[in-house]
Amino acid sequence: MDHPGVDGAQRIGPYALLGEPGTVAGGQVFAARTEGGPLVTVTVVGPELAADPGFRDRFRAAVEAAQTLSGAFLVPVVDADADAPVPWLATGFTAGLPLRQVVDRHGPLSEPALRVLADGLAQALAALHAAGTVHGEVSPDSVLLTMDGPRIATLGIGGATRSPAPSPADDMFDLGSTVLFAASGGEPDTHALPVSLREVIGGCLYPEPSDRPTAEQLVDYLRRQNLPTLEGSWLPPAVTADLAAAAAAMGSVSTGGSGPDPFPAPRVIAAGTGISRRKLITGLAGGAVVLGGAAAALAFSGDSSPAPDGRAGSTARSASPSGAPSASASAASPSSKDGPEPIVLAGPDAAKAWSGAGKHAPTCLEASDKVVMVVTGTATSFLDAATGKSVFPPRNTTNDFGTTSLRYPTAYADGVFYLLCDVPGQTGLLAAFDAASGKVKWATKMADADPGGGTHAARYLSDFVAVAGDTVYVCGQMLKTSGSFSAKAPSSGYIRAFNAATGKGLWRVKGTDINNVLVPPTGSHLLATSAVPGRKPGRVQMIDAGRRGARGWKVSVPHAAYYFTTGWPLTCYADGLFLFAGGNGDKLFAVDAVTGSEKWHQRFDAKNGDQVQIGAPFAGLDGKTVYVPVGADLVALSSVDGTPQWVARLDGANDMGGSNMFNASLRTSGKSAQCSADTVFATDAAKTLWAIDAATGRARWKYNDPGQPDVGFLWTVGGDQVFIASHLTVTAISAHGR
Repeated sequence: MDHPGVDGAQRIGPYALLGEPGTVAGGQVFAARTEGGPLVTVTVVGPELAADPGFRDRFRAAVEAAQTLSGAFLVPVVDADADAPVPWLATGFTAGLPLRQVVDRHGPLSEPALRVLADGLAQALAALHAAGTVHGEVSPDSVLLTMDGPRIATLGIGGATRSPAPSPADDMFDLGSTVLFAASGGEPDTHALPVSLREVIGGCLYPEPSDRPTAEQLVDYLRRQNLPTLEGSWLPPAVTADLAAAAAAMGSVSTGGSGPDPFPAPRVIAAGTGISRRKLITGLAGGAVVLGGAAAALAFSGDSSPAPDGRAGSTARSASPSGAPSASASAASPSSKDGPEPIVLAGPDAAKAWSGAGKHAPTCLEASDKVVMVVTGTATSFLDAATGKSVFPPRNTTNDFGTTSLRYPTAYADGVFYLLCDVPGQTGLLAAFDAASGKVKWATKMADADPGGGTHAARYLSDFVAVAGDTVYVCGQMLKTSGSFSAKAPSSGYIRAFNAATGKGLWRVKGTDINNVLVPPTGSHLLATSAVPGRKPGRVQMIDAGRRGARGWKVSVPHAAYYFTTGWPLTCYADGLFLFAGGNGDKLFAVDAVTGSEKWHQRFDAKNGDQVQIGAPFAGLDGKTVYVPVGADLVALSSVDGTPQWVARLDGANDMGGSNMFNASLRTSGKSAQCSADTVFATDAAKTLWAIDAATGRARWKYNDPGQPDVGFLWTVGGDQVFIASHLTVTAISAHGR
């Protein structure tokens, strides 16, 4: 057997392992298939669990019991080997998406969908409990959402083989916390549950196991309510579109082709990023948090607050732009003392410079002022930025998964495009293309083993590529494939540096203190942020590229669980300063990039007392202005001292009927705001792209494609144009709309 994760063929038992692995409490998860056979999901048992005395006997007994079970919401066990050097389990392949991924991407589920979720999980657990078994691993990561209801595996390896074994009451607690996660998005507040579920799901979370309902009682409770059944799809259109898109990509895999893994296993999720039992039992409440939509009016605080490292901070200037319209709080008055008067965005529809259709939908876009690089699942093409015509022969480099809310696999700097890609017969490459000719300058294999040779210890999952000066950086997450494993441990991130001229590896660093990384366009100082499970304080830390990734100054950031997010940076750089959210998420700190000393901070308050959480800040190209999204508001601040320059406000509803907000307010929305020399571009929850005058905060134009995918369109900025990919069409629009 080739050990999973090693370059080349990957097999375990009779199964060929496909695509990127995911991690669950019991080990690693792969999509797999036999030669000419159907797809299955293979869980490779982690070494720590496999080495536990008595595990193999418990695993064998659990598999034998699970193979006799079936149910409408259970994924069946089809094969297993408890005696293999690395034990493994194969279950039927399920065309679904992890609940956590769906909620993180699209927000909490509706009441009808929550009822379907609760009923399906309860029926699945009722079947298990009636047979005398337990699951032990029901969570937002193990629950899959499919077109016709939720699914869980008949056997949860870590739970069913644990000693002592979990009880049916433990399963019910896990069911309750999973439904609460789907209702709240992760906050331990049962008020997020609809009235029809609040009593019974709250009962699942009682501290005393004997007080919790059984699975059968939950099923009976829901049926006795006799509420109207859901008509049509139980999932919202955006989620249904995600499922349909993944199903469309499934064909080449199911027929033995070399297409992408259509339903990738869940990525590593640290324990504590969901809702822990202790947190639920000790405090099922909390103050309201202003994220956007119908948020309370905002105000900038003029008081002096401690710096992140405990030193006294400078006094921020006072101003009071309001947040989204609210019935519970009036907007700030437009006096000079209160700061700039909010400008409600309104502008004409954008005038297209050109538009053209291709044969394959783009998965990534990157642009300079002269050339647009378009990446699909079949090739990489280069278009003239002025006309949209092809200018160079296409290349065979591809990226099937493309740009997402967490991944950004392209970059451009100094006449060179960079791409994380695959080619026929080889995966995991970093390639550089000359923007003047489209020719490959170099391509480097992203080897997945730790440096120094020896035992294979970790796999590098690449999240994004960035360039600073003569160095290219690839950042992402490390996935352990050998050694100890603990679901309670924080995950490890990494930074890998390459010579921009040759592609030669320069240095790499890794650690649990590297989750989210910012690479400024200039200089030799990077910024890494991290958070650990259990909502402990996060950390902001300088990484010195001039000293081969040596750690520099660091500060602790309370209440910073969002810094656990990998992918596109949640911090920004402007004119020698690093800027990041701190406090309770309501303060923007500006610190010297070299020394970490605070230069200024700005606090955002809600006039009705609700807590404010600012989104991911971003800076103008000249570094003179920093833009801070707060729900429906976009605030422009001077990078010199944090003085507010203008406030632009969204109006109206999002595409689901709720209050609109900037996508950058979510902190997990990827590169959803960018700048040209004099224009700020930002998307909103109504799937509209706004072009905003950087000097005044007024809209130049807006773009919304009624036929765009439910997940939205791809877009990027090159020179003074923005380029948009929607389905098969690529469109160019001038920053000034002319």
